[in-house]
Parts: sequence; C-alpha cells; structure tokens
Amino acid sequence: MHVAPALPADSRLRSIAQARQLVIGEGRELPQQVLGAQREWIERSWRRCLQRGRRPDERVEFDSVPPGARRASEELHHQLLGVASPLLDELARAIARTRYFAILTDAHGMVIDVRGAADHRDRRVRAIARVGVDLSEASIGTSAIGAALSELHPVWLHRGEHFYRDTSVYSCAGAPLFDPDGRCIGMLDLTGVEAVERPELTDLAAQAARRIENALVLARPHALALRMNWPGHELGGESDAIVCLDADAWIRGANAAARALVPQLASVGSAVHAGEVFALAPQRLFEHARACELLDTGPMEVPLWSGLLVQLRARRAGSDTRMPLASARSRMSLQQLEQALVRQAVDAARGNVAEAARALGLSRATVYRKLAQSPQSQDSRAGRKPRGDA
Repeated sequence: MHVAPALPADSRLRSIAQARQLVIGEGRELPQQVLGAQREWIERSWRRCLQRGRRPDERVEFDSVPPGARRASEELHHQLLGVASPLLDELARAIARTRYFAILTDAHGMVIDVRGAADHRDRRVRAIARVGVDLSEASIGTSAIGAALSELHPVWLHRGEHFYRDTSVYSCAGAPLFDPDGRCIGMLDLTGVEAVERPELTDLAAQAARRIENALVLARPHALALRMNWPGHELGGESDAIVCLDADAWIRGANAAARALVPQLASVGSAVHAGEVFALAPQRLFEHARACELLDTGPMEVPLWSGLLVQLRARRAGSDTRMPLASARSRMSLQQLEQALVRQAVDAARGNVAEAARALGLSRATVYRKLAQSPQSQDSRAGRKPRGDA
C-alpha cells in the first residue's frame, strides 16, 4: 500500500513545499526522501500538468461534462451504481466523523455518485461533490482521482501534493475499480477539505473498492462461483480470489485477486476455460458445489497447471446452502441424501474412492463409511469393488 510516511503535520507540509519548489519551481528531479519512497507518481503527475502548459496559480473551474456524455456514462455504469450503492452507504458511515466523504467516478474521472458528510454550504465541497463534474487530471490537475486512474493502484494525496493551489485544501485517498474482465471502470475517492491527514483511509478505500469489484463479479451471469485462496488462509474474506464459470466451465468473470493468482486471467477480456487453469476435470468443481450444498463440506484443495496448490469452495448460482436441505428433507432423510451424493461421486470416479473423496472434499475414510451405511452397497449397484487408489 502506498501510504505517506507518518510525519508531524508541520513537517509534512514543509516536505511538500520543498518538493513543489524543486519540481515545479526549479524543474529539478525530486529526491526520493523528500516525499517518501514509492511516491514518484506524484512527480510524474506534476510533470504531466507542466507539459500541458499549466501553472499552479491558475484558477480551477471544476467544469461539468456535457449532458450527453454524462447520460452515456450513467447508462454504461448502471450496474456499477446499483452494486456500489449499499457499500458506499456503509463506507459513508465508517468515515462520518472524520469530515471526509466518498466520491465514485467513471474511468474518465467524471463523478457518478457522492456519499457521506459532504457539507455543500462550503463552496470547496460543492465544487467537487456533485454528479457530472469532471475531476480528471486534465481538468483539475494532480489529485487522488487522476493518480489512481493513471497509476492503477491505491494512492494518498495531502494538501499541496495536488498540483494547483486551488486544490491544495483537499486531502484524499483513491483506489481504482476494475470490472470482471479486468478493465479499469472508475475509482473510489475519499476526500476531506482542510481535514486532518489520514493516510490510513487509503487502505479503507482499497478494501471498499475490492468489495465493489467482488460484488460486480458475482453479479455477472454464471453457473458456478469459486472462492479461492492459498492453503491455510480462511475462505470468505475480501482477499479471496473469485472466479465465475458458465455451465460449460468457461470463466466469465474474475476479480483482481484471481487475476493475480491465475496468470491466464491477466489478459483483459481473454476467454479462458477452467480446464486450462485447474489440473482436474472441471466437472469435479460442480460436484464439489453440490457437496457443499448437501453435506456442508469444507474447502477442497485443487492443483493448478502452474504446479501450485489452492483451496477453494464452489457454489452454484442462486443456491442457498440451507434451502436444498430443507426442501430435500421432505423427500428423504439427510443420511439418505449424503449416501446418494457419495454414491454419485464414486460412480463418476469409476469406483476410485480417493478421487471421489477429493471431489467431495471428504476423507477416504468418510467416503468408505458412507458407502458402508448405504442400504445398497456400491458393489451391488455398480457391479465392481470400489478402488482406493489415487
């Protein structure tokens, strides 16, 4: 995470003023220690502003985009706005006492939503906290919005780190947003006006962005959703890699964590089949989802073609882990359901108990026990003895 060093307020402002003088005033390169490591992107943004012929003392107008462009962006981001809305409300509650508020923009820096304690009596708040205003780097110079969209990673900017003097009253954290195909579709910004510096908001913005991205992936039409992480990591958190498959096991969406974990997904919009990623038959993933619904099994460990091992939990679209059991109990007991599912998995594995156990996320001993409890043994049903070999 790119967070400003923890310096006293006066020292931070002096450091920023020194950096501005070196780069903007004298055209010199900025020593890394002035603003801190990993913050070269600020200098790059300043230089882009200078190359456009801009000067820090120019008046910033905070123009709105043309009505047609605004309508087009709102239509394009209809789903993003719907998915993000409840998450933005939660974020607004988290920052309500800090004098910061949340801004959602599209990929061009146009504001498409504002949430939180934005005091519109303050003209400086009013200038940026309105849908349709253009907050791109080309329009308002260096800001967390332009930086996040240019650098494609979370950023923090404080006061004079903004290019223009008109914008030096703002402090802001920003994080880019990516769609299920890996394209940057906008960014999330947390801004305060003459507020206390809070670089920890960078992490909050990044977490909120991940939640929005995960919700967008799961909103994409799919047959099966996979949550993955490295062995030893608990599944269910925002750091999970999420991949959605259609009924033919083609990957139809993935979050940033999945693209980092699976190199095949790194190319934006590329068509990838689950068989190219997982070193097992994709049908096993669907079988595991059924096992999770009926038996409440734990995650299964799955090898990737890269040679790495991940753990995952699969869930079919629209499934509720409580409902299948509730409806099935009207027809058969839980024990009968378990036995039927185990018999089905062993049949699919052609009698290989070890393979069936892996597909179900169970131990071989548990599979043997379920088979032994069955009213009709697997031998009589399939005409062969189950094999325990892997």
